[in-house]
Amino acid sequence: MASSATCISRSSRCRGAAVFKYTDRVVGGSVPKQYIPAVGEGVKDFLARGPLGFPVVDIAVTLTDGTYHSVDSSDMAFKTAARLAMQEGMPKCDPYVLEPIFKVVIAVPTDFTPKVQRLVTGRRGHLLGFDGRAGWAGWDEVVALMPEAELHDLIIELRSLTLGVGTYTRIFDHLAELRGRHVERAASPASAAAS
Repeated sequence: MASSATCISRSSRCRGAAVFKYTDRVVGGSVPKQYIPAVGEGVKDFLARGPLGFPVVDIAVTLTDGTYHSVDSSDMAFKTAARLAMQEGMPKCDPYVLEPIFKVVIAVPTDFTPKVQRLVTGRRGHLLGFDGRAGWAGWDEVVALMPEAELHDLIIELRSLTLGVGTYTRIFDHLAELRGRHVERAASPASAAAS
């Protein structure tokens, strides 16, 4: 009544793409053909909320072997077995947490540009540069890449630094690996919600 699904490899990192590849390499009929799609569905169910409560992307899963019982086997049994196999195999795949990174354009009077640059770097942002704002004499546009987690109250601090006149726009740029203490901070509320 159990099957086996093995995580063979992790695909290369993809810029902002959610990649999942499922292949069947069962030989000799150890898993009947009618149950092979159920294994894929069980894997997808696991990947939707991963071990930390976040979706899992950029992974290849291969069904290599399994067993079945002519009376007790069912689609649900194979889905459950696939989820359990993923739960056991995921730590062996060396997973990491991704966070969304946004390209941010901040418009401020020129006098406040240095303060805004310090604000961006203090929020784990990477400055890409700044230039005069077209059509706005005495204004600059600061361009940076910033994690989404650091944008939640950016407007409040930006307005405070610029006497209420600074603004910003943002657009999703890519996903990047989250490192260090930030992983623990992101994972703790998500894993509590997942259990």
